Amino acid sequence: MKEILKLIRPQQWVKNLFVFIPAFFGGGLLDTDRMLSALLAFFSFSFAASSIYCLNDIADLEADRKHPVKCHRPIASGAVSVAQAYSLMALFFFLSMAVALLFFIPHFSSFIFLSSSARFASEEPSYFIFVILFYWLLNIAYCLWLKHYAIIDVCVVAFGFVLRILAGGAATAIVLSKWLVLMTFLLTLFLSFAKRRDDVLRMEATGEAPRRNTSRYNLTFINQAITITASVMLVCYIMYTVSPEVVARFHTDYLYLTTIFVLVGLLRYIQLAVVDQQSGDPTKVIWRDRFTQCVVVAWGLSFLLLIYLV
Repeated sequence: MKEILKLIRPQQWVKNLFVFIPAFFGGGLLDTDRMLSALLAFFSFSFAASSIYCLNDIADLEADRKHPVKCHRPIASGAVSVAQAYSLMALFFFLSMAVALLFFIPHFSSFIFLSSSARFASEEPSYFIFVILFYWLLNIAYCLWLKHYAIIDVCVVAFGFVLRILAGGAATAIVLSKWLVLMTFLLTLFLSFAKRRDDVLRMEATGEAPRRNTSRYNLTFINQAITITASVMLVCYIMYTVSPEVVARFHTDYLYLTTIFVLVGLLRYIQLAVVDQQSGDPTKVIWRDRFTQCVVVAWGLSFLLLIYLV
């Protein structure tokens, strides 16, 4: 069981919290129906992601066996066979679809949550399932081909997070702002480039490329890409906070003040990547760095204060 958990990576499910972003920015955090729908969307996406993790380790089997750290992965070490991994891949895809199909059974929601008022907020269940299927197929293509092409690889990863918020919007029937979609893509593209920077540093230190496409990156390009994506993302965030539609929706002109925390957070992550050279896994960086955690919490609380309490 321990090896299976390592293979499906439940700790990486934190990335799927992006499905809650539409509810957060759309003022739906206090709406029980929307949050229950977002929770189901979270598990559907998490199961789909675990299915892809299985395929990824199967596709990287030979490369992982030669890697000093990845050789301990369940398939590379022989703890889980390729056949078992394929079975787990199919199982988690089935679980993902099973959860997604619940959106087609509105009366079943009241049975699940034992509440006569409970209902799925999703108005477009077929669109939600389309997003999940597209995410799954796109990542199959990523595991088998697309991750070997520089720039395309990070764009696919970033687009995967866009699909997460699209799924969250479909599940909760919240229309997404164009600025929110752009911010999500740019933020995750920024984090992806920062992660590739770690690969470039490893290649320069060992003389071997951790990925087939790492040789198509260098520190000059990566540093410029990080700067560009962070800058444009910050501009998008400012445009979002001062856009007439957002001001009208939340009845406040002060959302732009939260830009301070976004700027500090971006600068801190760049510091970790460039100065401390700790950008290998964004999830681990965020979990370990107290400064980043404080900035994220401060931003979240200030945003909540402005849109829910003021």
